[in-house]
Amino acid sequence: MLGISKRGNTYLRTQLVNRARAALKHCENKTGPVSVRARQLKERINYTNTTVALANKMTCMAWEMLRDQENYKFKSAIK
Repeated sequence: MLGISKRGNTYLRTQLVNRARAALKHCENKTGPVSVRARQLKERINYTNTTVALANKMTCMAWEMLRDQENYKFKSAIK
């Protein structure tokens, strides 16, 4: 992994990583596709890289929802 870029809005980037960190804390007992993926990543790579990867995934999901003007779809969260 190359790490998180320093480009873009610092506040937004910080908030995304903080939200990913919170989601990572609460994914242990969940069965959703994002939680399963987060647990798999946590087993393979360190906590910081897992947090950044999850923040990236959450950002991509948010962008797709805004672009397509759709609500969150549980089944298609992980492609």
